[in-house]
Amino acid sequence: MKDDRHSPGRRSGAARPARRVHSTMIAAQLEAEIIAGQIAAGTRLDEQSLTRRFGVSRTPVREALHALVARSLAQRIHYRGVVVTEITRDRVEEMFDAMGEIEALCGRLAAERMSIGERAGLEDLHRRMGEITGQGDASAYETANATFHELILHGTHNPDLIELGATLRLKLAPFRKSQLQSAERIARSNEEHGAIVNAILDRDPAEADRTLRRHLISAAREVLTRMP
Repeated sequence: MKDDRHSPGRRSGAARPARRVHSTMIAAQLEAEIIAGQIAAGTRLDEQSLTRRFGVSRTPVREALHALVARSLAQRIHYRGVVVTEITRDRVEEMFDAMGEIEALCGRLAAERMSIGERAGLEDLHRRMGEITGQGDASAYETANATFHELILHGTHNPDLIELGATLRLKLAPFRKSQLQSAERIARSNEEHGAIVNAILDRDPAEADRTLRRHLISAAREVLTRMP
């Protein structure tokens, strides 16, 4: 029988997941440095320099730069390439304001439209997040937090709102990640989630709206206090 373990097809298939991991790690590192002000606005993100820095080929670097542009942390400028965007306090407030409106609307609809199974899934996830909070695992909480808000978006059963919410969440993801770095903030976030879950379980649209707005304000406050 022919051994195809070293065939080109097998090699390319194995390389793709590794490349995605590389690009995700590169994007996360650059995001953190941009938000912390370590990479200044107007800085050109040179592909060749980044390939040397991270010890990878140009493909994962290009994918990472594409992710930064999608999240509005950088922009493509003709003849200059990818350049870091200026992140002002006003811009961050605008994004959180928009996200607050969308999530509040989604919370109201989810409180009315979520199935029993969806409500149970949200409650179970919040219970697991309580355990993660006790363990102090910021990375695990960040992942679960993204899932928590995605469940609420999908609980609207409205494809257009889901798409719009996902787009805004993508842009805000680096900032929401940055505000979940302390045990105190994680504990407060999980407490706020509890109020949101209770409103949705009680089928109380007005309370779901209110608690999600307060949750986004709390997150924005944390981000703004950390901005240089």
